[in-house]
Amino acid sequence: MTSRRSAAAVTAGTVLVLSGLTAGPAFAHGSMTDPVSRVSTCYAEGPENPRSAACKAAVAASGKQAFYDWNAVNIANAAGQHRKLIPDGKLCSAGNNTYRGLDLARADWPASTMSSGSHTFHYKGTAPHKGSFELYVTKDGYDPSKPLKWSDLEAKPFVSVTDPKMQNGDYVFQGTVPKKSGRHLIYSIWQRSDSPEAFYTCSDVVFGKDNGSSAPSATAPTEQQIESGAGRSSVQHGGHGGHGAGAKGAEGTGTRKTGAEGTAAPAPASSAPSHRTAPDTRAHAAGTELAETGGDSTTPYLAVGGGAVLAIGAAVLFGTARRRRA
Repeated sequence: MTSRRSAAAVTAGTVLVLSGLTAGPAFAHGSMTDPVSRVSTCYAEGPENPRSAACKAAVAASGKQAFYDWNAVNIANAAGQHRKLIPDGKLCSAGNNTYRGLDLARADWPASTMSSGSHTFHYKGTAPHKGSFELYVTKDGYDPSKPLKWSDLEAKPFVSVTDPKMQNGDYVFQGTVPKKSGRHLIYSIWQRSDSPEAFYTCSDVVFGKDNGSSAPSATAPTEQQIESGAGRSSVQHGGHGGHGAGAKGAEGTGTRKTGAEGTAAPAPASSAPSHRTAPDTRAHAAGTELAETGGDSTTPYLAVGGGAVLAIGAAVLFGTARRRRA
């Protein structure tokens, strides 16, 4: 092969590498489990045959795969622009059509019992990162039968916490819940500080009586369910080989698999929790500091992209030098 052809081959290969960077990465890093998020409870019920009417409707609208990918309701490049990027009526799906079933306006979503005052919140972190959590609750007069709008939420979060500790695979933090009554919704935003990526959840809650609704109680997925359904997840953890559910040991940026792998399905919600712990929970079970996986949002892209640019430059210089010597 001539030097010119060698340079062209290197350049073409580099272009392919760079073109891969343009695809939006799909991460799977967690969801609220206390109070239980909509996506978590529908995954716990089982995407193949959910029990509640609301989850059946959500699966019918979104398809089963969205709930095997229960920990990936995100915006990769949110960078704090949540209200700008997510339109009214699509807060629970974060404006992602894949999860459109989560936006269904109905008063029978499975709900968690909630009381005003001090509460310990749990957020399952299947891949830990530094970042901040903000929790909002709906205003008095909230109507769950109407699409959720930003204006339905209180203006300020009632919980704001940065880099909470992990305990047994969960981010755990305290907050004071304002006085409410009846059915409400708690909206969470987890904004990473080592990336522009953010995650979103809707948790239906009931203070006291449920205003006549007969909705079932929300149930969080057990470790056994998370592990047994991991093979059906279409999401890989970018650079988090072995981090929790759905991790496939991928390197580089996270990518969606081209098809669902395996046939494992979540265990029935009534099954006993497994005493096994996912890899990321073992690493952080003692409440250690969160893992930081990047200096900032541009680090991995600059590192790979910079290397590619250097490769192109080297190929061109090599070809030029060979032509001069010829």
